Amino acid sequence: MRVAGSLAPGVFLCACSGPQSALDPAGREASEVATLFWGMLAGAALIWLAVIGAAVFAGRVQKEPIGDRAGLRLILWAGAVIPTLVLAALLAYGLRLMPVLRAGEASLRVHVSGEQYWWRVTYERADGTRIESANELRLPAGRPAEIVLDSADVIHSFWIPALAGKLDMIPGRTNRLVLHPERIGTYRGVCAEFCGRSHAYMAFPVVVLPPQEFEAWLAREAAPAEVPATSTTDTGAFLANGCGGCHAVRGTAASGTIGPDLTHLASRLTLGAGMFANTSENRRRFVAEAETLKPGVRMPSFGALAPAELDAIAAYLGSLR
Repeated sequence: MRVAGSLAPGVFLCACSGPQSALDPAGREASEVATLFWGMLAGAALIWLAVIGAAVFAGRVQKEPIGDRAGLRLILWAGAVIPTLVLAALLAYGLRLMPVLRAGEASLRVHVSGEQYWWRVTYERADGTRIESANELRLPAGRPAEIVLDSADVIHSFWIPALAGKLDMIPGRTNRLVLHPERIGTYRGVCAEFCGRSHAYMAFPVVVLPPQEFEAWLAREAAPAEVPATSTTDTGAFLANGCGGCHAVRGTAASGTIGPDLTHLASRLTLGAGMFANTSENRRRFVAEAETLKPGVRMPSFGALAPAELDAIAAYLGSLR
């Protein structure tokens, strides 16, 4: 029992950190939200102590009935004045946060559209040019980014706990969220609104880079797919089996827009919107078993293809850097 008691605080503290913890903020907005949480928690703890203290006092110390005047004072202060002051203070603090959490002037604009069950990500440069990507978000540290949110099908909810609060993505409506990441690292974003059978499989990594590294990455992302000169892969099996009808690979005949843009798939951290690590084995498996691995996904499984064709498609996807 003593060992368990000594370990309990450590377990609770570990839960306060990590790439998906709102209590380990890595962005300006998340820091404000975390401060509000800790303030509310402290206030709740004080109220709990006051209530328990009053109950103990009434049951163990003051056993005689109190007078009418004392009872009215208790009701007035504990039931009206103190709750009103506490709620007014919380309201004032919450209103102070609104300008911070609203989208303002930003050096970068990123359009993110939620779809069942993946994320369409488009970076918009200052000159208006757009760079298509999917299922991963990269941001420069120390610079505000305006995230323009919408949905192509049902209600989704965009949430990166370590960077900011969540915001719904509603069909026919455009919402905006400002992100101001301050700490370099990799974080986890999720869909926080139930959106169908594979809702739990709709996540995305968020990589916060130094500004110069981000600009270099964005320049590479804007370029067509780069296949190493030593590679023996080609687009044959990929195009022959209709993959290019749903997916785009810039610089090739694949120009589909139904599914995620695969131009630089091999350079992404995960597959299937955060489901798996981006490895050769997982690429082959996802092509063959998409409907089994991600129920409700619109991509059909290609498990009926010959093993050599599956290997060729997986190898080609692995060459898209």
